[in-house]
Amino acid sequence: MAECSFGLIGKGYVILASDTTAGRSIVKMKEDEDKIKALGPNLIMATGGEPGDTIQFAEYVERNLRLYHIRHNHTLRPSSAAAWIRRTLADSLRSRNPYSVNLILGGYDHTTSTPNLYWIDYLGTMVDVPFAAHGYGAYFALSTLDRYHDPEAPLEEGLETLRKCVREVEKRLIVSLGKFKVKIIDRNGMREIDL
Repeated sequence: MAECSFGLIGKGYVILASDTTAGRSIVKMKEDEDKIKALGPNLIMATGGEPGDTIQFAEYVERNLRLYHIRHNHTLRPSSAAAWIRRTLADSLRSRNPYSVNLILGGYDHTTSTPNLYWIDYLGTMVDVPFAAHGYGAYFALSTLDRYHDPEAPLEEGLETLRKCVREVEKRLIVSLGKFKVKIIDRNGMREIDL
């Protein structure tokens, strides 16, 4: 099934957007799937890949980050969480049932007061990026993000750049993805907004 996730950093925030369609092969199963998971007070993750794997992996990551918080009485910084997720995916490749999950991890680091965005694929490749895209929509949105993204842009400009990406995907992708869910994380925490 075609799917699409975007992420970008702006001045003091990270925006993640993902389509809400869940399907397998050519069959659309549902149109209201939330593919962006809150992993704690300072982290959000947009997943894509095999439907069963994405849900199971997102819950596995969320529970392990919560366990770390309980054991050590503080949350992981976004860079540490990204490294742990990357290692988990890399280790899964060497198992009998590897996860087939691509993800974009966004977070706000309260110790440095900076937003962070990480692109991670199912092979355990991780890159710290100013903007990211996964899925079929990445073929169309990356050039739009490359042209219009400004890491110092205020929130409204960041949302406008995201709207341009969604319009480009709607215009060019042969499959209709329907609605997009958008979540923002900044120093005040995570919130969902309408695009």
